[in-house]
Amino acid sequence: MNIAETMARFAAGIDTRDWVMYRSVFTEHIDVDYRSWRPESYGPMAADDWVARAKRLFPGLDASLHTLSNLRFEIDGDAAVCHAYVRADHYLVNASGDSMFTIGGMYSDRLVRTGTSWLINAKKLQVLWSQGNKHIMTLAAERAAELK
Repeated sequence: MNIAETMARFAAGIDTRDWVMYRSVFTEHIDVDYRSWRPESYGPMAADDWVARAKRLFPGLDASLHTLSNLRFEIDGDAAVCHAYVRADHYLVNASGDSMFTIGGMYSDRLVRTGTSWLINAKKLQVLWSQGNKHIMTLAAERAAELK
């Protein structure tokens, strides 16, 4: 699996709620830096815990679409950095306003080569803009908790 395929599987896994696929793109432990979105989303964690966090939110949405573009790679032996634009659309029909919330930004992910595959061992999101009803993210988390 090359770097572009790893990134595509990351996006497809979260959007299709295929948690096995989503987990398959990470090393056992990852460094997360999503401080530009949530200040508390920072630091090292087990990849299983990172996936569990996604499971507490994304099943509560009606749909999501993470579009990655302009991927650029910096490869140094068995280590790499992938920079990519991201547009993350989140959709939830609700009575509190607009059904859409979108985040635009940049991913700067570190990857390591393991055998013939590249796996993400650090994930950084830099939010550059957002639009729409941010409240649907809270509603989605509440809905996901009820689905359990």
